[in-house]
Amino acid sequence: MRVIIYVEGASDKAALEALLAPLIAAKSQQGIGIEFFSVKGSDNQRGGDAKKDLLTKIPIKAVNILKNDLSAIVIALPDLYPKNKGFPHETVQELEWGIMDKFAQALRDKGIDDERIKKRFRVFCLKYELEALILAAESELANRLEVDSFTVTWKIPVEDQNHDVPPNRVVEQLFRDSGKTYKKTVDAPEILGNIDYLTIVERCTQCFKPFVNFIEQV
Repeated sequence: MRVIIYVEGASDKAALEALLAPLIAAKSQQGIGIEFFSVKGSDNQRGGDAKKDLLTKIPIKAVNILKNDLSAIVIALPDLYPKNKGFPHETVQELEWGIMDKFAQALRDKGIDDERIKKRFRVFCLKYELEALILAAESELANRLEVDSFTVTWKIPVEDQNHDVPPNRVVEQLFRDSGKTYKKTVDAPEILGNIDYLTIVERCTQCFKPFVNFIEQV
């Protein structure tokens, strides 16, 4: 059985694979392959075309995958930030509704009315971005910054940031304050690969926990 998870960028893929490595390995032992794929788009863009592509193209791709493999599960896991990419949305629910509308339209366009397929496409999101998980890994972040501590200036819980000051911007500032440059493709996997994913689940209960719980239960 395959669980196919689409994220925005290569750094999201690498970081989540590092964080969830124990879960991925455990599921592999059960014959369940968990695979992350990034859609096109530059990690140097804040969202960029990657989010729009994920929101508008992946639902169509999911239909094509599932109609050929009813044992698979396809998951869309975009960032909530930036808002209104692909279609109007500012909240998690609006994002989920919009993607599911795209999926339903793709099913109609192909003349498919199969409840089995409908149940095997799921939508979750990173609220507001992957960097919320990094802010939740305070000790590991401090180690990466080579500091003993730092002043918490962001909202707690970390998923309570907003579109005006998203988590990525907070992390970038922390790195600048430490005389470093945040390199998402390097720093994110390094930080998240050094913490138990269950700790992050406990600290990110709004959106990350439901995603992980679903993976654990497949």
